[in-house]
Amino acid sequence: MVQVSSSIKKPKTSRGRKTRRKILDAAEIEFGAKGFHDGSISGITRRAGVALGTFYTYFESKDAIFQAVVTDMSQRIREWIAERVANASDRLTAERLGIEAYIEFARRHKGIYRIISESEFVATAAYREHYEGFALGYRRNLEKAAQNGEIRSGDYEAWAWAIMGIAVFLGMRFVIMDESKSPSEIADIMTDLIANGIKPKKSPISGGAA
Repeated sequence: MVQVSSSIKKPKTSRGRKTRRKILDAAEIEFGAKGFHDGSISGITRRAGVALGTFYTYFESKDAIFQAVVTDMSQRIREWIAERVANASDRLTAERLGIEAYIEFARRHKGIYRIISESEFVATAAYREHYEGFALGYRRNLEKAAQNGEIRSGDYEAWAWAIMGIAVFLGMRFVIMDESKSPSEIADIMTDLIANGIKPKKSPISGGAA
């Protein structure tokens, strides 16, 4: 089981950072296609076009690079979403833009579901950090929105995890299983559910005497 490493090999030069990035991108493809157990360092180096020795300059083992991929993807998806919701006028708009951005990212990086799922058992610390870090930021955003009068008050911790769960399973349905709906359509559906729930719509009250 992988634990978060305290001795990450950080490149000091621009060339080194580019090489490490190339290896990480190749590992994302390798693990996304084959999973952790069937994925290999030799497969990663072939995809990256680097020598085996170059791999070990940046990563100590297959476990280490898998953990690094999970951490890297987690950071990138949060940054991707944050950039796209930065100018949202209110919380519901941010929710809509956020789910749309999430689906777009997942469709560009389809291996994310397999990698994150396997990390629960292979890189437990990175797995927990992925979800707990996401939830912490989400909770803070909900708290801020409530303070601004954009949403009602409630259990922001539970809400954060619930909304995250909706997004994850919508992605599973419309990224992994098929792409029959556009990210915009999916975002509309989720935003309506968050805003209105599943209660029946109230019938208009007719005026006038009987």
